[in-house]
Amino acid sequence: MPVETLGEACSQGWRVTVRCADGRTESPRSQSSRECSYRRELDMETLVWTRGWAFPLARLESRLRCPRCGSRYVVVLYEPPRRGATSIAGPRSQPVRSSTA
Repeated sequence: MPVETLGEACSQGWRVTVRCADGRTESPRSQSSRECSYRRELDMETLVWTRGWAFPLARLESRLRCPRCGSRYVVVLYEPPRRGATSIAGPRSQPVRSSTA
C-alpha cells in the first residue's frame, strides 16, 4: 500500500528534505543575483502537528517557501526508512571451529 499522507509517512519513519529550486536570491545592495542553495531536513512530527495527519504528501511542496530567498519554488524529497540494510562488510559469518581429536 503506498504512503500518501504525512501521518502515514511519519508513523513509518520517513524523512523529508526540502531544497530551494529557484536558484537565485536577490541582494538589496547589488545589481547582481547569486544562487540560492538552501537545503534542510524537516521534522516530520512538526509537519503532522502543523498540517494534520491526513495532509497529502503531494501538496506539501505547494505550501512551503524558502526561508533564505523567499521563493516558492522548492523541491521536497521523501526518503523512506531503510529496511534490511546490510553493513559494508556484508552478512556476518560464522566462526570456523576446528575439531580436535
